[in-house]
Amino acid sequence: MGSDTEMMDEAHGAPPGPRDAQAPSPTAPPRNRQRDDAFLLELGQRVRRIRAIRGLSRKHLALSSGVSERYIAQLESGLGNASIMLLRQVATAIGAQLEDLVSEAGADTREWALMRNLLRRATPEAVSEAKAVLAGERRHGEALDSGRRRSRDRVALIGLRGAGKSTLGRLAAERLGWPFVELNKAIEAETGLSIAEVFSLYGQEGYRRLELSALEQVITRQGPMILATAGGIVAEPVTFELLLSSFFTIWITATPTEHMGRVRDQGDLRPMADDKAAMAELKTILSSRESLYARAEARIDTAGTTVAASERALLEAIGAAVTP
Repeated sequence: MGSDTEMMDEAHGAPPGPRDAQAPSPTAPPRNRQRDDAFLLELGQRVRRIRAIRGLSRKHLALSSGVSERYIAQLESGLGNASIMLLRQVATAIGAQLEDLVSEAGADTREWALMRNLLRRATPEAVSEAKAVLAGERRHGEALDSGRRRSRDRVALIGLRGAGKSTLGRLAAERLGWPFVELNKAIEAETGLSIAEVFSLYGQEGYRRLELSALEQVITRQGPMILATAGGIVAEPVTFELLLSSFFTIWITATPTEHMGRVRDQGDLRPMADDKAAMAELKTILSSRESLYARAEARIDTAGTTVAASERALLEAIGAAVTP
């Protein structure tokens, strides 16, 4: 299965129907219909965007949340008119917090999510220091320093499934004499479960917790290495920030058609159940994640090239990074 559930087939639900009529309460304040509609539209766009970044098809989200595909289609089109309990179910299934979906338009929900999760993981002393800086009680230059020093001979490959991360990473590591690590293999070794079993037992949120734990363990290993990550690692702010601050990151890219073809060549035919729908979903995922993948410090385009040529390009990028 792999952690990239984006390669699952997309089975769209029935087209959204009209919004259910609701009689207003005689004591309720007058509604601002334009404002409400704008809020529902923004809410739907956020659900779709987060779903795409996390690589969840609408069908998979419906199964994991217990909410019908029809309802999710309505929600994403701005016609959700959802109860708070249904929203909580959707947020949990996506692996997001409810406030990520309902905060005011214009808020940088990704930055807020990162800060929130960092604060939750911080020690009481670190929280006090952060509060002092934000309140102006400490000068900016006195802010805490994580103390992490990234070595540029520790390389992480990011990108969508089928880009060639594992193939190229393994070849380059052999050529350099460095260890090669696949983060999903580390999760499997730690849990004794396949990635498919992890998703089945613990869902998207459980997988992301295990992914962060595995990354933290890999970081403790000494010396150079090449690490291949799952395509969806960019979806979790804390995990991705930790990766960026600990490794020299390289984005391995390919065209959507090549992504599909390579996954099929690996023997996984599930994405081919409906080529047209699967390709549309794949393009949506790539578009949603592009700005996140682009935070990598180098990029290797494998489109239309041989494995040998791509390997040379990767070795050149690594060589340029480690050479003073």
